[in-house]
Amino acid sequence: MQIVQWANLDTEQRRETLTRPAMSNSAEITSIVSNIVNRIRTEGDSALREFTTKFDKVSDGDLRLSDAAIQAACERTSLELKAAIQHAYRNVATFHQAQKLTPLSLDTQAGVSCELHYQPINRVGLYVPGGSAPLVSTVLMLAIPAKIAECRKVILCSPPPIADEIIYAATLCGVSEIYTMGGAQAIAAMAYGTESVSKVDKIFGPGNSWVTEAKRQVSMDFRGAAIDMPAGPSEVLVIADDTANAAFVASDLLSQAEHGPDSQVVLVTPSVELANQVDSELEKQLAELSRADIARKALESSRSIICADLEEACAISNEYAPEHLIVQTVEPRALLGQLENAGSIFLGNWTPESVGDYASGTNHTLPTYGYAKTASSLGLADYQRRYTVQELSAEGLTGLATTVTTMADAEGLTAHKRAVTIRMDSINSQEAK
Repeated sequence: MQIVQWANLDTEQRRETLTRPAMSNSAEITSIVSNIVNRIRTEGDSALREFTTKFDKVSDGDLRLSDAAIQAACERTSLELKAAIQHAYRNVATFHQAQKLTPLSLDTQAGVSCELHYQPINRVGLYVPGGSAPLVSTVLMLAIPAKIAECRKVILCSPPPIADEIIYAATLCGVSEIYTMGGAQAIAAMAYGTESVSKVDKIFGPGNSWVTEAKRQVSMDFRGAAIDMPAGPSEVLVIADDTANAAFVASDLLSQAEHGPDSQVVLVTPSVELANQVDSELEKQLAELSRADIARKALESSRSIICADLEEACAISNEYAPEHLIVQTVEPRALLGQLENAGSIFLGNWTPESVGDYASGTNHTLPTYGYAKTASSLGLADYQRRYTVQELSAEGLTGLATTVTTMADAEGLTAHKRAVTIRMDSINSQEAK
């Protein structure tokens, strides 16, 4: 990792230091994804199978897994792995069950009743990245809140070949349909529906730049689908002082670097000595990783930033707005009030990012690319919509009439005014009798 002195950088250099590597080539990605999305929207299965052959290297067979294939995959999953998945399931379910919201009902004034209700999104689509790392944990993070929210239909897409454990986890979580397809074509198929793939109302799940761009495009089309958040390649920022364990820090950085070559990891510390120790630890630990080549590539675009103090470290983190933020300082909780923008925060030496990825209970589907400034970590509320109800009595309308008609007059909306006055005429005539 490159070590940079924050104090020696001008404004443009600081911006470059905090730029994600996957942001390059955005124009090309946008164009290619646009073609995929438009063709699947207009041509359906024929385009979907063409892109599945091209990108997923699958040219025959059903896109949707049969019940027999699902059962066979579940039977092949080891008892040990099933137990681990079930343990994680319980913790994640416990945390998300506690997020259930209570309907609200109150009178804003006499005779004016206002209510707030929650309803599950009917049809949701889950995207689980594939490739060399079968992300069974992502299935739990996406499907458990869908189940708790009581979404009526839950479908899942993942690039082939889908690992048995992904299928098992999906079944455990009550997923309705499982499809063997990935990339932008899977996002488009779920957004618009095809002859073989059910259309959904909202799409959840992380992915690479192509998936992220496809989600963006379908979410901007009224014919498409809403999305959870912009979520792409993994990233982590670690704030550490001279009390931090360099081996711990290095392991956390590598846990994200191994996700993919377009991942980025950042260390922010006031200690040059710690940065050098972490650099040595990275090399030592890389030698023991099965995905060392991938991690090395990610480290090429990663940084160790030397700052003045922990206050400046927090400011840098807030500007970067990391997906994962790890704080390994002498008093990590003391910094919590200064940390504004992060998908999920991990405090202290004994809280590796891995626990949040798998089994602590929090959701690991988080905003990336700096979107943590405005987007939140995935939660139960994302699988619901809220709506309001109001009911007025004659007394309530009488008490609001002048306010509403005066404001309608100011806006020049005479029909709005008349909707009130016609009722007031009725109330007044009845009172006169």
